[in-house]
Amino acid sequence: MDILYFMVPLGLVLVGVGLWAFFWAVGSGQFDDLDSPGWSVLSDEKGKQATPPENSPPQEPREP
Repeated sequence: MDILYFMVPLGLVLVGVGLWAFFWAVGSGQFDDLDSPGWSVLSDEKGKQATPPENSPPQEPREP
């Protein structure tokens, strides 16, 4: 029975920390755009390399 004097306040503190973290995340914009990060994985724009300028000399292929 004495453990309840420890566990109940500890539970309330953990609930308070969880609520604070949730409201902090909402306030800082963590949940503003939930769709774009998922679609950005499918875009190839980041994986493409820039094309060399027309005036640059041709590069020889590298051998592994």
